[in-house]
Order: sequence, then structure tokens, then C-alpha cells
Amino acid sequence: MSELTANWNYPTNIRAGAGRIKELADACQVLGMKSPILITDPGLADLSMVKEALESCQKEGLKAGIFSNIQGNPTGKNIENGVSFCKAGQYDGVIAFGGGSALDAAKAIALMVGQDRPLWDFEDLGDNYLRVNESGMLPVVAVPTTAGTGSEVGRASVITDADKKLKKIIFHPKMLPEIVILDPELTLGLPAHITAATGMDALSHNLEALCSPSYHPMAEGIAMEGIRLIKENLQKVVFDGADVEARMQMLLASTMGATAFQKGLGAMHAIAHSLGALYGAHHGLLNAILMPYVLKENRYVIEARIERLARYINLPDTTFDGLMTWVLLMRSTLNIPHTLAEININADEAEKVGEMACADPCAGGNPLQFTAEKYQQIFINAINGKLL
Repeated sequence: MSELTANWNYPTNIRAGAGRIKELADACQVLGMKSPILITDPGLADLSMVKEALESCQKEGLKAGIFSNIQGNPTGKNIENGVSFCKAGQYDGVIAFGGGSALDAAKAIALMVGQDRPLWDFEDLGDNYLRVNESGMLPVVAVPTTAGTGSEVGRASVITDADKKLKKIIFHPKMLPEIVILDPELTLGLPAHITAATGMDALSHNLEALCSPSYHPMAEGIAMEGIRLIKENLQKVVFDGADVEARMQMLLASTMGATAFQKGLGAMHAIAHSLGALYGAHHGLLNAILMPYVLKENRYVIEARIERLARYINLPDTTFDGLMTWVLLMRSTLNIPHTLAEININADEAEKVGEMACADPCAGGNPLQFTAEKYQQIFINAINGKLL
């Protein structure tokens, strides 16, 4: 095995390394699947990587099918349609294949196939997860094709309630895929701007997990190393998309971010979820734009932790301002917009955004408990580019 090929059992069974998509059929068989359904998004469904994945399963005697009727921010209706398709085809397992939206949708479909209650009854509130009929859940093999969300090691899915224009987190511990295949070769064709936005999403996960006030030293260590990997590899993969080693490191940083954020997320995600539901904007791009504005508002309670991070990733200026300078410079280098106005988001819904963000489950993990008015102000600052 090469240095960047490995098998791990934390936080789940992970097969990491270039070319390991060839093990997809074996992974399905290990979980007892005979008729897996590959769930992906429409943009990937016709690509050779998906066709080859299906063919590899079929050659091993698996009756594999495909479902791809999923939006960029998957909705409850997408999940309903997927469940119906899955039941009609009598599929016995799920291959979650693609970016965060596809993985989230696939995990939610695998959950809902065996449930009698509606999807929203399993929103991550209180002990709602105890309502789940675990025996009805299908096993999942997750295959990420972007390095950003880390949904392949997540125990939840973010699904949009289109009627209420709200993003909701559907949670159950067993939504964690049983096997993950991290193959950097599947990310080679990702356009530079998507590579940048998803990479910044991974940074937001690691950074917010690190700054969360919850006590979880293991998650803090994972988050700090994830940030170091992003610092050393994100620009490489954006400007040289064929760098397989750097692509592998970014996949790992993404997986690490989602492993770490069981410690908590924060205001970046609380606002990004709200804007994603209202405007349909790319989640990773929203986090990338919001990042410095949220860091600034949390400064006085996270400063010591940020200084420790700055020392660990070897910044020339190891103060909070040094970390902010690095974030701003990297965003600029990657052509990430500095303001929400640059992606056509204005302040018309500012009050609503503030209320939605304050009510978002991620708000509870922020280092400071912001009011709806404070969230509204952060949102307006991010529209206007106000960082002073």
C-alpha cells in the first residue's frame, strides 16, 4: 500500500486511497446487499464514473439501480420520491454517491424506507430520533466526489422543507454510513470554483468545531489537523486539479471536519442554512463568505483558541488578526466573493434571516449565544462587506 492508502475504523469503516472505487461491489456485499440503489445528483448521473460504478456492481452479480432526482439543496419531496423509487425496485441497500446534497439525500432515503412517520418527525430536536424504526433502515456505502461536506461520516442529513422554506436537520446515530470509500480520483474532474467552495466548507466545519464551547478534546485535535491539511492543500487542488495526493488530503480534511463537528457548529452554519433555504445558494460558498464576519463577532471568546491554531498551522502572525489575514487572503486567492451582495443576496429579508438563524440548531454550538438582532446585523455586514 502507498502512504496515502489505508483502512480505518474511525469514525466508521473507511477505505481510503486512489482507485479504491474498484472495491464498491465488495463493500456492498460485506453489508449483505444484493440489490443496491445508487443515489446521486443529476449532474453526475450521466458521467462515466457513475456508469462504471454501476457496471462494477452488476459484474459481481448485484442488481444495481440508480436514482438521481435530487436538487442542489434536497427537499422533502426529493426524499419522498426516492423512497417510492426504492420501494418499487425492492432495493436492499444504498450507495450514496456524489457531493453533500446527494449524500444527504441518500442517507435520508435509507432512513425513511422503513418508517411509518413523516420525515419531519425525525428532525434533530430533543429525542425525536427515538421515534425511528431502526430495523427498517437500509445499510449505506458512502462515496464522496467532493471534499467539503464530510456527509459520508455524518449522522444527519440537511433537508429543505420547501413549504416552510426552512432547512431542517434529520438525525439518527445509525444514519452514519457503515462503509466509506475515499477515492481522490473521483474528485479530479471537479471545476476549480466548486473545489474552492467545497474546500472552504471543510474549513468552516473544522473551524467552527474547534471554536465550539463544548468539551471534546478529541474533536479539537482532529479539527486542528484538518485545518492544517486545508492550509497546505486547498490552493494546490484549486490551481492544479490533477494533483491526486493533494486531492486525497482534502478528502481527509473534509472527513475530519464532519468527524469533529459532533462537538458543535455555529453561526456560520446557522446563517448559511437560512440563506440556502431562502435563496438556494451553494452551502459551501455561503460559509466561505460568512466566515470572517462570524469570526469577528466571536473574537473575544475564541481568541486564545485561534492563537493556538495559528501557532499549530505555522502562520507568520500567530494572533487572531494573523488568522483573519490568512482567511481573507485565501478567500481572495481562491476568487471567493467578499460579500453576499456579489452573489445577489440583498437585505430585503434581513429580519427573517435573523430569526431563522437564531432558531437554527447550529446556533446552539456558537461560542456566543447571539440574538436574532445580532444575526441580522452579521447578515447585513456580510452583504455590505463591513469587517471593522
